[in-house]
Amino acid sequence: MNILAIGAHPDDIELGCAGTMLRYVRLGHSVYYLIMSEGGQGGDPAQRIREQEDAARRIGVKRVFWGECIDTRFTVNREMIALIETLCDEIKPDEVYVNFPEDSHQDHRALAKAVISATRYIPRVLFYEDYTSLDFNPEIFVDISEVLEEKVEVVKLHRSQIERQHPRALDMLESIRAVAHFRGFQGKVRYAEGFKPLRYLKMIA
Repeated sequence: MNILAIGAHPDDIELGCAGTMLRYVRLGHSVYYLIMSEGGQGGDPAQRIREQEDAARRIGVKRVFWGECIDTRFTVNREMIALIETLCDEIKPDEVYVNFPEDSHQDHRALAKAVISATRYIPRVLFYEDYTSLDFNPEIFVDISEVLEEKVEVVKLHRSQIERQHPRALDMLESIRAVAHFRGFQGKVRYAEGFKPLRYLKMIA
């Protein structure tokens, strides 16, 4: 299959669904990324681009595509939707993953809305969880028990974000394990990532 993962900023995809992307690559599927901004509000853009490219390479992503949105200033418009549509026409994804639309970050909300419009003919579209997601109640779970530590190592490649001071001394790596443990409990496995489907057409061969 061809899998397209879309993130508003560098590190969004790794936080939300790196385990699932790792599993897809291990099974021989082709994973592509679309990162809509360079994440300039969270650090030096050049560094964040390098970190994202390194993380994608570590996972085994076929190619990283970049949008031209400005961090914190996303606007849902024809240009954004057309970019996503054009990329979908090019790689013909069987599944698309993107930020959950109910989110405290305005860029995540805007991107999700654009993707909903641009992927109206894609059979499987799923929302992944970020730390700014609101009322996220997943209905689909992917067992990432075998790749959790590899996911943690991938997230470490986003050094500029790992080293940032977070409110209440929040440790990003500890949070990854905590979320994976909780979603695993819900999915009845050791560790999992959870997803909320916009649409999920089940194929019966």
